[in-house]
Amino acid sequence: MLQTAFHKTIDLFFSFSWLRKAYWKFWYPLLTRKTAGEPLLFLNYAYVESPPAALSLEEADEKDRPCIGLYHHVATQADLAGKEVLEISCGHGGGASYVMRYLKPRKLTGLDLNTAGVEFCKQRHKLEGLEFVQGDAENLPFADASLDVVLNVEASHCYPNFPKFLAEVHRVLKPGGYFLYADFRFKEYMAAWEQAIAASPLNVVRTENISPQVLRGLESLSDRSQKMVSKLLPGFLHWLGKDFAGTKGSRVYTSLQSGDMGYRSYCFQK
Repeated sequence: MLQTAFHKTIDLFFSFSWLRKAYWKFWYPLLTRKTAGEPLLFLNYAYVESPPAALSLEEADEKDRPCIGLYHHVATQADLAGKEVLEISCGHGGGASYVMRYLKPRKLTGLDLNTAGVEFCKQRHKLEGLEFVQGDAENLPFADASLDVVLNVEASHCYPNFPKFLAEVHRVLKPGGYFLYADFRFKEYMAAWEQAIAASPLNVVRTENISPQVLRGLESLSDRSQKMVSKLLPGFLHWLGKDFAGTKGSRVYTSLQSGDMGYRSYCFQK
């Protein structure tokens, strides 16, 4: 009962868009600082097919295979070879690095609101054609019709104004360009999510409920994530770290398991 009341209080807090943005502006730099000595390259959940996909990875990437699986699923919905790509909310850059090295776009720009995270990315991921900039998902610093592909993985639930974000994606894409997207919503926010997508000028090419694959991914990483939360965060933040990581028993995990949360991937075209 206390846990339910606590989560309702958190939901009420997040119903105020300016508070939600302020919270994430605090949380992500904290996470960057806390993981500086033990780099956390992926801040997204994971994706594991059944049977597992035969995805060929370099040895150094194997430890992050479940997280890479989510990026691979989303980013391969269109051919990125030779294209100019923007990843909005690139986090610590693991996904951007994977896409650049394996899917071979001509140029990839990773954008994130977290200045500390952007600086981390610049130091960690030094690849030709890959760059990182600080910026706001709802006010993109790019010209109209300037990009071939926009990529966004598990970040839009943090944005105060999701319809404005979709409008910005549409603005910066070239005609015929693709928006490759994945995220989750709890059931009480699902209708608003669907309405915003339906009202967007972007055309839905395909969509898929990937909740089962993400749940398997969370299960595969749960022990590792639990140890990392215990090691990196003070005790009073463990609940938040477990929820963020989706460890077994967390609200995210149990909600995905019960159907109270849904995780979807989309391919849009302008």
